Amino acid sequence: MATTRTSNTFHGLLAATAMGVYVLLLVGATTALTDATAACAAWPACGDGFSLPATMDGWVAFGHRIAAVLVGLLALVTLVAAWRSDASRRVKATVTASAALYPAQAGVGAVVATVGASELLSTLHLLVGMAIFGGLLVALAWTLEEVTGDPTDRPVETPSMAPPADTGERPPIPTDPIERAKATMWAYFQLMKPRLMWLLCLVASAAMTLAGTVSPGLTPQVIAATLGGGVLSIGASGTFNHVLERDIDRRMQRTSDRPLAVDLVPVRNAIAFGLLLALASVALFASVNWLAAVLGVVAIAFYSVVYTLILKPNTVQNTVIGGAAGALPALIGWVAVTGDIGLGGVILAVVIFLWTPAHFYNLALAYKDDYARGGFPMMPVVRGETETRKHILWWLAATLVAAAGLAVMDALGVVYLLTSVVFGGAFLYFVVRLHYERDDTAAFRAFHASNAYLGMLLLAIVVDTLAI
Repeated sequence: MATTRTSNTFHGLLAATAMGVYVLLLVGATTALTDATAACAAWPACGDGFSLPATMDGWVAFGHRIAAVLVGLLALVTLVAAWRSDASRRVKATVTASAALYPAQAGVGAVVATVGASELLSTLHLLVGMAIFGGLLVALAWTLEEVTGDPTDRPVETPSMAPPADTGERPPIPTDPIERAKATMWAYFQLMKPRLMWLLCLVASAAMTLAGTVSPGLTPQVIAATLGGGVLSIGASGTFNHVLERDIDRRMQRTSDRPLAVDLVPVRNAIAFGLLLALASVALFASVNWLAAVLGVVAIAFYSVVYTLILKPNTVQNTVIGGAAGALPALIGWVAVTGDIGLGGVILAVVIFLWTPAHFYNLALAYKDDYARGGFPMMPVVRGETETRKHILWWLAATLVAAAGLAVMDALGVVYLLTSVVFGGAFLYFVVRLHYERDDTAAFRAFHASNAYLGMLLLAIVVDTLAI
C-alpha cells in the first residue's frame, strides 16, 4: 500500500511539473512577442537587477521568472521523488536529464533578458523548454506503464483472422410511406457523418482567422464558400466511406445500424449522392482559389480511398497516417484566405495530425472487441491496451508541444495561453486516470476530454485573432 501511494505521488509530481514547464513555454512565447522582456532588461529582477518592475509589461516578465523559480523547485522535488521511488532506470535517467536541462534553460532565459533576444537564442530557449517538457511526459508514460500495465496484455487473436460472417439479419424498414420518407432523409444525412462536421469546420475557421492576421483575404464570401465546401467535402468523404465499408459495418455492433448496412439506401444512390456532394464541394472551393479546390479533392480522395481502403484494414499505423485527413482542413482554411500554404496553416495542421492518435486511440480502446470483429488492426487489437495507453500519452505530449509552437504567432495571446493550459491539463488528467482505471468509461472520458481540448483550442484561436 505504501509503495502504491509513493508511486501515485511520484506520478502526480511528474504530471504537475510537466504542466508547469508547459505554462512557462506558453508564457515565454507570449512574452517574447511583446515588449515585456525589454521592460525588465536585468536579472534576476528589473532596473539594477534588484528593483521591482515599474510597468505592466515588466511585471509580466518578472512574473515569468518567479514562475520559473517555483517550477524549478517542483522539478527538484520530482527529481528527488524519482530516485526515492522504485521506478526503472530509464525513468530515473529521463527525469534526471530533464532536471539537468532546467538550469541551462534558466541561464538562456537570463541571457535573453539581459543581452537581448536574438533569433538563435530565442529558438534555443524554446527548444530546450520543449525537450524538458517532452522528457517529463515520456518518463510519466514509462512509469505508468510499469505500475499500471499488464505484462500479459497481448492480443489472443490477430486481425488477419477471418471475421465472423454476416448473419443477414437487418432491422425492419418502415413500410408507411411518410415514415419511410423520413427514415430515408435521415439516412442520407447520416451518410455525411455530421458528427465530424463541427470540429473540422472549426479547424478550417481557426485557420482562416489566423491567416486573416497576415492577409486581407478574409471576407464573408471566402468564409461562406470555404465552410460550405468543407461541409460538402466531409459529406462526400463520409458517404464513400459508408459505401466501401458497408459489409464490415454489418459485423460491428457500433456500425450495424448505418444506412447502407441496413439496406435503407441503395448502394447506387449512395455513390451518386457522394459524387454530387464532391462536385459541389470542389466547385465551392474553386470559387475561392484553385489551390483550395486541389486540396479539397486530395482530402476527399485521401479519406475515401487511402484511409478507408489502404490504411484502415492493413496497418496498425492507420490512425497515425490517417490523421492527415483531419489536418487538411487547416491547410484549406489558410489557403482560402492567403492563396498559398503558410507557416501558420502548417503548424495548425501538425497540431491536428498529432492530436488524432491521442484522440482516437481512446475510442479504439472502448471498441477494441468491435474493431477485432471487423478485422481492423487497431492499436489495442494488435499491440494490446497497455501499449495503446502509453502511446496516447506520447501523442498527447507531441500535441501539446506543437500547440506551444503555434503560440509564436503574433495574433495569439492570453486567451489561447489560458485555454491551452487549462484544457491541456484536463486532457492530461483524464489520460492519466485512464491508466489507473483501465475501463471503457475511462476511455470515453479521455475521448471526450480530447474533443473538448481541441474544440476549445480552436475556438481560442478564433477569439484571439478576431479580437486583434
